[in-house]
Amino acid sequence: MRMRAEASAAAGNDVMQMVSPSDLKAMLADGQELAILDLREERIFSRAHLLWARSVPLSRLELLVASLVPRRGTQIVLCDDADGLVERGAELLRRFGYANLFCLGGGVAAWAEAGFELFSGVNVPSKAFGEFVEHAAGTPSIAADELEHLLRSGADVVVLDSRPLGEYARMSIPTAINVPGAELVLRVRDIARSPQTTVVVNCAGRTRSLIGAQSLINAGVPNKVMALRNGTMGWQLAGFSCDSGKNRRATDVSASGLAWARSAAGRVASRFGVERIDAATLQNWRQDRERTLYLFDVRDPDEYRAGHVPGAVSAPGGQLVQATDQYVGTLGARIVLVDDAEVRALMTASWLRQMGFREVFVLAERGDETGFPKPPVLGFAPRPDLEMKPAELDALLKREAATVIDLSLSREYRRAHIRGAWFAIRSRLARALAVVALRGRLVLTSEDGILAGLAVPELSASTGYPVRYLAGGNAAWSAAGFPLVSGEDRMADEAIDVWLRPYEQPRAAEAAMREYLTWETDLLPRIERDGTARFGGSG
Repeated sequence: MRMRAEASAAAGNDVMQMVSPSDLKAMLADGQELAILDLREERIFSRAHLLWARSVPLSRLELLVASLVPRRGTQIVLCDDADGLVERGAELLRRFGYANLFCLGGGVAAWAEAGFELFSGVNVPSKAFGEFVEHAAGTPSIAADELEHLLRSGADVVVLDSRPLGEYARMSIPTAINVPGAELVLRVRDIARSPQTTVVVNCAGRTRSLIGAQSLINAGVPNKVMALRNGTMGWQLAGFSCDSGKNRRATDVSASGLAWARSAAGRVASRFGVERIDAATLQNWRQDRERTLYLFDVRDPDEYRAGHVPGAVSAPGGQLVQATDQYVGTLGARIVLVDDAEVRALMTASWLRQMGFREVFVLAERGDETGFPKPPVLGFAPRPDLEMKPAELDALLKREAATVIDLSLSREYRRAHIRGAWFAIRSRLARALAVVALRGRLVLTSEDGILAGLAVPELSASTGYPVRYLAGGNAAWSAAGFPLVSGEDRMADEAIDVWLRPYEQPRAAEAAMREYLTWETDLLPRIERDGTARFGGSG
């Protein structure tokens, strides 16, 4: 498009070209790499946003953008409510080499005014895809009361919970075994050894239940397979209790189970056009500066920790399909999925292909890099002269000689914060300072101190106050033996920074569950009206 060439040429002059909604619609259709970044806070984003926009709040831009949009030459369209966030975000992005910047003229409202569809909620492409799969494949499901009857009567049935271990441990269906989504095909034959065993897959709501059940069906398991309709939410709404604190996990994979899974996943991969690559191809792609490359290790996080291909990001396959927008910021990019057993990568790739990601490849490697590397952060360079150690802050607080402002996400602040600290959102600090009763030294903190460190210079410049930050943040405070408290008694700003899941709602959780489930089932017609999704059928 001519418009893009003009913008690239203008980038050297720090000019950000405005695009109209129809321009952006055309950009979505032309197949070139594109990232749409919505700079509003997540709760504002969740009320109305473009389908393919990624939620990258200005307050946390440096923490998120380098992973989501790793290539600096990527065409980026920034969105806001025509309220100045785009200009602030563009200034920051240019500072770190992102030059090919556009903004949506008139903000998100202009998209709707042009007659185009806006979406509420989060992870919308993945959620809508789950509904599409159920509709296209006729994925069978079972109601909570039917499953409860089977379990109570001692029927030959296994319940497989397709969520990560942490979610499963918080609440689970009685008797359920934790088998995260990408692990299902790999492990099912060692769990349901008899073809007469009925297999029920659940998650919290719908998407991972549907994708998990259809994964097993696509792989050709001989068992009867069903998704638990509406997951743990449906179970609770039917009046049944969930377990908590359970740790039932699948056993190790047997040789025969692995052989079956590899054969089955290979057939699925062929059916959906998934290709394998070797290490040499990956190395060539790493050196290609004109294309974006995402390298995801889709295995269990414990396996990733023990050894992975250098540079690969841990993205368990079930979560990658469930929340693709949190991992892949650039549309049209290359995606390589790593799994030494191949099964999880092949199954995950089959779903990404059906979602419309055309260049998805599988690499059967393990690698020797261990642990979890820290995510890249733009511009964080700790300055000892601005740091404050926990003991130093504790001494100031005991003398009432410090004011602590916590820039953590509000859900983390509610869960645990330094006693007396004020909650604030980094991009709205001026608003918060009008509420906070300042006394003594001003100290910023956050979950790990990084966001607080980033905010110190800008707060100092805008207020004239001497500002420090807690080195290591709340995590370091706790590790040093100082207490954290829960609650929301000092909220200096609205908690617009997070979208709360239905079971996180402090009141009327059941009503929130019903509303959420209705929202999910209503997505498919809205996706059809939008017309930009390229879902490819479930086969």
